[in-house]
Amino acid sequence: MTTPDIRPTTEADLPAITAIYQQAVREGTATFELDPPDLAEMTRRYRALVDGGYPYFVAILDGRVAGYAYAGAYRPRPAYRFTVENSIYLDPSFHRRGIGSLLLDRLVTECEARGFRQMIAVIGDSANAGSIGVHTRGGFKMIGTHPNVGLKFGRWLDTVMMQRDLGEGAKTVPAK
Repeated sequence: MTTPDIRPTTEADLPAITAIYQQAVREGTATFELDPPDLAEMTRRYRALVDGGYPYFVAILDGRVAGYAYAGAYRPRPAYRFTVENSIYLDPSFHRRGIGSLLLDRLVTECEARGFRQMIAVIGDSANAGSIGVHTRGGFKMIGTHPNVGLKFGRWLDTVMMQRDLGEGAKTVPAK
């Protein structure tokens, strides 16, 4: 397999990212969003993350956006400022090629460089073995499961919580 190019996202990538996410909303349980956001909303979300100092990457393979990953604030309170939550979505035609792991590795490296200390994965649907596997291989530990917290497609869904240290993690207190 050709190795994808993992690079920072640009606004030119957003139509492909929007299409990937819209399909995930319409057909999957990785996200509990029910109505697919349009390009304008995805652009607003992208700008808010990048302007907030968070990384956002795309994987390009065969000239196409194969997937994307970003980190954002875990929670809004200031005490959480060193903790991020990650998101990874792939075009279904690129599943099971290691692209999710490559995106996650790049995201972890960049978050460490930006001084973040913890990364949280909130995985929609406890049956999402692919995402759980990617995060496990990426050094995440299982924190727990919130059973039956989302209702989508007429069924109750769990969320799986996973976490990993970034850099020194909680061994030291950041200077800033």
